[in-house]
Amino acid sequence: MGSATELDLSSAPVARKEFISKIVEWAKLREDIRGVLCIGSAARVTNPADSLSDIDLILITETPEFYIEGSDWLAHFGRVLLTFVEDTAVGGQKERRVLYEGGQDIDFAIFPLAAAHYLAEYGPPAELQEVFWRGFTVLLDKDGLLSQTEIHSQKVTPPPTQDELDLHMNDFLYHAVWAAKKLRRGEIWVGKQCVDVYMKRLLLRAVEWKLRALRGWEYDTWFEGRFLENWATVDVILELKKTFALYDLESVKAALLATVLMHRRLMTEIAERLGLSSRGSRYSKIIELVGCYTA
Repeated sequence: MGSATELDLSSAPVARKEFISKIVEWAKLREDIRGVLCIGSAARVTNPADSLSDIDLILITETPEFYIEGSDWLAHFGRVLLTFVEDTAVGGQKERRVLYEGGQDIDFAIFPLAAAHYLAEYGPPAELQEVFWRGFTVLLDKDGLLSQTEIHSQKVTPPPTQDELDLHMNDFLYHAVWAAKKLRRGEIWVGKQCVDVYMKRLLLRAVEWKLRALRGWEYDTWFEGRFLENWATVDVILELKKTFALYDLESVKAALLATVLMHRRLMTEIAERLGLSSRGSRYSKIIELVGCYTA
């Protein structure tokens, strides 16, 4: 069972310590701010913050619109180079992202007070479970709610079913032919985006499945490729080098074929371990089609 960890800044750069201290002291004086949580690398035990890490904070406030709509309050912590607002990656809230002089970047996720009550009673919602499971630190808790938040276990992703495997393969192979057609037309930008962005996301899913099938479905493959160089096998790392392209037609063609071949190998290994079909004949037909369009 996990719970709030004690923040260890002993190895953090002085600038980051000062930023966090300034923010907490400022928040203590703001009546509308009821709590501050630290998440992300600064609160993690595994792969903790280094000199390049940002600071991820959650501000629990009675007036979220003040921090979302305005930015003058950011000057309390340093000279702002730039700032903008976007949706949080998970959780359905807004966050203000800030880059300060000197290069320190801070993400302020702005949560309404109701979120603190929810965390205390139910724990983080499903989409935030992994974020909190990796580590969180209560920096300020005026109402005694945040300190009650507990995370009971890491969510274990179950292995894919045959239907899920088929859906994934069909999506991947459809876009392989789609990219090949774009390259045949000479649309390098669009083709490269498909090969090196869309198809790579699907390839990453196959890499994750392969590692979990190999080492157990509780094996931690992080998210969106974070620390892939640490958790993937050597053969995966070496093969990935062949799958990315330069902005050059022949390079993108070669990367497309390498991506399809790597995906076929991974899906074959996954299917064998799960006792499912890898639809090998389907790959053969798609590779033939890709070859025709890129010849």
